[in-house]
Amino acid sequence: MRANAPRDVTLSTTTPTLEHPLPAGMRDLLPPEASLRRAIARAFLGRAELFGYDVVMPPVFEYAHTIERGLGTLDPREIVRFVEPETGEVVALRPDVTPQIARLVTTRFEGKPPPYRLAYDASVLRRRAGSRARTHRQISQLGVELIGIAPLDGDLELLVLAATALDTMGLHAFTIDLGHAEIARSLLADLEPSLAAQMADALAKKDVAMIERLAEGLPARDALVALPAIHGDPSVLDQLPAALSQGPVNAAIADLRGLVGRLKQSLADEGVKGVTLSVDLSEVRGLAYYTGPFYQFFAEGPGVAIGAGGRYDQLLARFSAALALPASGLALDVDALMWALRLAEAKVLERPRRVVVTGVGAEVFARSLRAHGITGAIVRNESDAAAYARAWGFASIARVTPEGVVISDLDGEAGSALAPEAAIARLSSV
Repeated sequence: MRANAPRDVTLSTTTPTLEHPLPAGMRDLLPPEASLRRAIARAFLGRAELFGYDVVMPPVFEYAHTIERGLGTLDPREIVRFVEPETGEVVALRPDVTPQIARLVTTRFEGKPPPYRLAYDASVLRRRAGSRARTHRQISQLGVELIGIAPLDGDLELLVLAATALDTMGLHAFTIDLGHAEIARSLLADLEPSLAAQMADALAKKDVAMIERLAEGLPARDALVALPAIHGDPSVLDQLPAALSQGPVNAAIADLRGLVGRLKQSLADEGVKGVTLSVDLSEVRGLAYYTGPFYQFFAEGPGVAIGAGGRYDQLLARFSAALALPASGLALDVDALMWALRLAEAKVLERPRRVVVTGVGAEVFARSLRAHGITGAIVRNESDAAAYARAWGFASIARVTPEGVVISDLDGEAGSALAPEAAIARLSSV
């Protein structure tokens, strides 16, 4: 309804036909979903702030060469580029926030010592590379970046931050799946590029027959063939074949084993009990980007990761050789997380008490409600109060009368008139 619409307008509960459709892949967020997303963002960023993270807000687009310098795991075809009219320069709508964080750290924080702990709430825009529809897709993300802390210490901090944030939201059962980029990278390092690409694809699919065929005659054959079977409970790391017990692979597995042990203890210390840890040594996600442990968060419902991240120690050097610092980052996919939270009936999705106030003296009582943290929206025409409350998701109606405040639910069941203080106490306790 327009802000200047008549106050006695009749509300319609029908869904109008869109006369002005949005571009493919774009959508509006209407109440109450927008409010729920704000609640999720407040919960995550509030948790991040308790760990010492400061929120930043980089621009929605910037020069394409800056974005592409820190592209990471994304396909270049996913970037939406256009020519900026004022300068004629090619700019890009951000498909990822991490390159922007890297630029900020190397250009805007002179004189500030590391570690840099930065958090964000942002939307990114990606094309669906390879999709026939070529639709655009706007993705809401909540993320943190930790730059300047030694490997494993930084990875552990981000994992504990994210796990405790999810637990605080009310998502108590989820899985953290961990891998290590150096495991597959070291085994593929000496292969011809096209063979390495085929092998990486076979590892991702856990296609043992293909791996055996491609690895025939290779020095790392036994190790490559063994990788797909090593996934699941972290105890698999204690029963490794001899082929994985030497060189860079063994060092990476030792890192992963150490991270798992520390993470288990930290989650126990934080009182987070519903987390399942798993490992996957054949994971090849982002081999060209990640330099150490990487991870994904899964929960019942969406069928895709609700969050992902990892260590990317080489990114800062792409922006400034003087700031070649260790770095880790993690982002939550808000759409997927919302799905999981709804299925879990998480408390973060519980909207604050919202009351429609009507009758003589509505302004005074609404002001008192707000002072107690209860939403009080005034509807001057009493006959419209129930329809308004039902249409906009209000739980109760408070009708102010000379005898007191009469509270009713949306079914019209009303109690007796109460003194304002007693009415507020009742609404606060519901």
